[in-house]
Amino acid sequence: MTAPVAHWLDNASFPGSSDRTAEVTNPATGEVTGRVALASAADAEAVIASAAAAAPGWAATSVAARTQVVFRFRELLNERAADLAAIITAEHGKVLSDAAGEVARGQEVVEFACGIPHLLKGGYSEQVSTGVDVHSKRQPLGVVGVISPFNFPAMVPMWFFPLAIAAGNTVVLKPSEKDPSASLWMAELWREAGLPDGVFNVLQGDKEAVDALLDHASVKAISFVGSTPIAQYVYERGSAAGKRVQALGGAKNHMVVLPDADLDLAADQAVNAGFGSAGERCMAISVLVAVGPVADDLVAKIADRARGLVTGDGTRGADMGPLVTRPHRDKVAAYVDAGESAGAKVVVDGREVDADGAADGFWLGPTLLDHVTPEMSVYTDEIFGPVLSVVRVETYDEAVALVNANRYGNGVALFTSSGGAARKFEVDVEVGMIGINVPIPVPMAYYSFGGWKSSLFGDSHAHGTEGVHFFTRGKVVTSRWNDPAVKPQGGLELTFPQNT
Repeated sequence: MTAPVAHWLDNASFPGSSDRTAEVTNPATGEVTGRVALASAADAEAVIASAAAAAPGWAATSVAARTQVVFRFRELLNERAADLAAIITAEHGKVLSDAAGEVARGQEVVEFACGIPHLLKGGYSEQVSTGVDVHSKRQPLGVVGVISPFNFPAMVPMWFFPLAIAAGNTVVLKPSEKDPSASLWMAELWREAGLPDGVFNVLQGDKEAVDALLDHASVKAISFVGSTPIAQYVYERGSAAGKRVQALGGAKNHMVVLPDADLDLAADQAVNAGFGSAGERCMAISVLVAVGPVADDLVAKIADRARGLVTGDGTRGADMGPLVTRPHRDKVAAYVDAGESAGAKVVVDGREVDADGAADGFWLGPTLLDHVTPEMSVYTDEIFGPVLSVVRVETYDEAVALVNANRYGNGVALFTSSGGAARKFEVDVEVGMIGINVPIPVPMAYYSFGGWKSSLFGDSHAHGTEGVHFFTRGKVVTSRWNDPAVKPQGGLELTFPQNT
């Protein structure tokens, strides 16, 4: 039996002392391909201690030297991106082209981090008062923890660790135990890029590892992406321990289609955004809001496209792969059962898919439900699978009210030919990320990613300038240097200082 997928400490694989492990499977075959170590408290202590020991030296390293390491990581990742994509497909199940896209979007943040000298520079004001100057600076926090989900084992960690490292912090990454191997591949790439021991570390595990990061005094900040209940737990426990926390939670993203929209474009994008990566995206479109008379034509067009998709093994040219585990596949299918029982019409039934893959794969094909209403569980809950629900409304105002009444506020899209309607929609909706004729409005790396309401706990979004600020602390220095040619200076004055 091969050794479990291990932790990463001091730029080397670290097996740890725990005897607890979890299965790692290939979702396209159902085969158990390995096991991953689940950290004990002692394992977590060892990994965090390594990061803490490395923190002062890395923070003292020049910005130029840190940037050179990040740039070398970028170059190595460009050369070997296909290798990382293959690892993602083998453990997550998404098709190879989608895995390659994940790596490319993560690389955007690496490239943004290469510009960290400009992002870290402070300001300087001379002679703000007589003989007084003021300047500002940003400094690293120390050890930061990154807790990432199964659906993007490379991209989501890369939303955080490039900026954290470039800013002078050390990192402990806790990847999902469902697809852990990408984390070690990236750790090895950092070592090859010249990153010193202890700057990038991996702690494999489950809740015990998460709690260790949330509670440990040496960990100063936590970045988390996952479901809303866990995001809230991470935020509350981490904040109670005095940490800075950004916890990105779940979503129920709507796509509103107005009567003047290009219905063929809308249908194409609804399929792309609803069924890409088997719907296992926090930015997936899971609700299509058909306004007025467009519903029948739009549903027919989406159904026609969805029936033509090939569900199968991501290494064999399929359009959509399996779900990540069998329990998750069965949970998603149960939502379809519940929607049907509640009165939704199953237009395309993914439960009956004939997949191009092994019989034991975790298959569920594209599923389209029409006449869904807001009280149904297929509408209220984040399903995280290839299920697209159609809700019919009569007016723009009804559509906006539906979006705003939802507990989530991660992403939303509007399809229209009217610039006026688009401009009004941007103002009216209570959602953090908005697409206009764009179904998955994930911002570029130099903007920040994050939602509203129950889709985000904490005040800071991911990457962009907000990401830089999250991983640094600001200082403002007010200084006065006496001019030896001017005497006398000083003297007693107990009034509040004023700028004169």
